[in-house]
Amino acid sequence: MNDAVVYRPFFEYSGTALECTSCSARLHWGIAMMNLDFPSLGVALAMFIAAFTQAVTGFGSALVGMPLLSQFVGVKTGAPLMALLSLGLNLGLLLIQRQAFRWRDVRGLVIAAIVGIPIGIVAIAALSERVVLIGLGILLIGYALYAWITPRLPELKHPAWSFLFGFASGILAGGYNVGGPPAVIYGACKRWEPNEFRSNLQLLFLLENIFVLAGHLWQGNFTREVLNLLWFAVPALIVGIGAGVILDRFIPDALFRKIVLALLLGLGARLLLS
Repeated sequence: MNDAVVYRPFFEYSGTALECTSCSARLHWGIAMMNLDFPSLGVALAMFIAAFTQAVTGFGSALVGMPLLSQFVGVKTGAPLMALLSLGLNLGLLLIQRQAFRWRDVRGLVIAAIVGIPIGIVAIAALSERVVLIGLGILLIGYALYAWITPRLPELKHPAWSFLFGFASGILAGGYNVGGPPAVIYGACKRWEPNEFRSNLQLLFLLENIFVLAGHLWQGNFTREVLNLLWFAVPALIVGIGAGVILDRFIPDALFRKIVLALLLGLGARLLLS
């Protein structure tokens, strides 16, 4: 990450006025807007793009959002922020797609993911920012190439495979909030139908999200800096979802998918080279 981009809190709490729990949301928003800076604008832009992508394609909010956030506020701030924002998104999508999911298909994935999530959270705190960014860059490039080539994968029938892929998904979810790639590959190997595929993955992502949030809370990662960023990220998230829902019918799916994959390749390369 560019050393010149250093996040500064949008405002400092002084006295008792801003610390009082009775302060209105309007006061907080007004103070935040008066202290608008480059990182906060970057966070808003990142969440708009991530939410727009999720609304149009049904996937990719964390894959797109995490590398963008890491460029503005770093992974160790971006990870808990992305976890907070993903909860509502995953819950809403699961409610929409709940008819097709089957618990027995994702049970092994969920159990193994719960084991892997704490490992990812602890690892992200222990490793240097440079190592974490390189790992994220490799993940983005690898997944983008896989999705672009779409190789014919072997069918997996033994239930033990679900634990392997679930464990990998949990580690990536705990570290980067990006538990999707192993789960997507597993779903492809299980030959899930499209509706079943989306519903099963949303259930997995929601449960992972809950445990990831608990892990960040346990680690004390929800700092004042992270909570301050919510005032910019949440409105951008809402606008991005609305724009995606409205414009979805006008955007060719295949074209937008290629644009997203090209973006992932570019972001991954930037993380490796920065």
